[in-house]
Amino acid sequence: MYAFLQSLGIANPRGSGWLAVIFTFGLAWIVTRYLIPRVRAFALEVGWADQPNARRLNKEPLPNAGGLAIYAGVIAALILATVLRPIIIQPVLVQVLSILLGGSILVLVGFIDDQYGLSPYLRLLTQVLTALLLYSSDIRIETAFETPLDPLFSILLTVFWVVGITNAVNLMDGMDGLVGGISFITAMSLLAVSAQFETRASATLLLAALGGGTLGFLRHNFYPSQIIMGDAGAYFFGYVLAATSIIGNLKVTTVFALVPTLFFLLLPVIDTTQVVIRRLMAGKNPMSSPGKDHLHHRLLALGLSQRNAAIALWTLSLVCNSLAMKLQGMTPLVISVTTGGIVALLGFTVWRKVRRDYRG
Repeated sequence: MYAFLQSLGIANPRGSGWLAVIFTFGLAWIVTRYLIPRVRAFALEVGWADQPNARRLNKEPLPNAGGLAIYAGVIAALILATVLRPIIIQPVLVQVLSILLGGSILVLVGFIDDQYGLSPYLRLLTQVLTALLLYSSDIRIETAFETPLDPLFSILLTVFWVVGITNAVNLMDGMDGLVGGISFITAMSLLAVSAQFETRASATLLLAALGGGTLGFLRHNFYPSQIIMGDAGAYFFGYVLAATSIIGNLKVTTVFALVPTLFFLLLPVIDTTQVVIRRLMAGKNPMSSPGKDHLHHRLLALGLSQRNAAIALWTLSLVCNSLAMKLQGMTPLVISVTTGGIVALLGFTVWRKVRRDYRG
């Protein structure tokens, strides 16, 4: 086992850290999976549901509180994992708490927006403030252009990255299973990279919890969905993925230095970019003018089912993340094991979901 972990480049394979990561993943998976039905029942009782609209494809009200269950599963796993194996490195603890604090704020704002509606400017302001929270906790993109304005560039680039990714993930959430699958693929790919560095222990632990929670949610969200994550869940996914992707003081000397990191989240970025451009050209507000102009809408228009469209975009995301791992210097073995594990876990989850639906 030690030799295998060493071949994967796991930082400190003789320690118990990798066991804590597996435990965190498994616990978040179990808690989220079994919490979702209870959250769904309560949401239906109190009316927390998305009505059919121009953005979503559901034909009837669909409970939108799945993000709360994902959040609860992630927090429960992290708390128990920390109790069993305390985080004693102060910088790691600070980073974990900062990301969780910012994520908690966005879960609250997203949930309020789901149920009552909030101004897009208030949501944007909250996202900027939570991005600045990351910057103050040393989770940032550092510029090294050797100019007096480097600190300002660093702040602007960090805020742009975090806010941009958070909204890209949220805007793409319009079809059953789509964002959940893409987020799982991205989380596991980022985890494979962060596990190579002891200095990124906070990212590794958070990504394990997020990946487990996402897989537990997908058990109920793959088409036909019983519940959706809502803005609360999408904001949480986007924020945590954006934050963990730049842990380790990512240094930028040219614009192209961001390319390897960008590939992890390339699909949501491309989708959101083309949507924003199209809506601006049509004279619409990209943030408050929902429409069926996303990539998954185009696949559906070509005749694909929701299941096949989701799997097609998952596959494209997996290709992008495999390339991202290659650009980050991961070995073919690490890339193969990671992609194989992702395919196996997603395949098992989809199989169980389809099998249950078939049995009725």
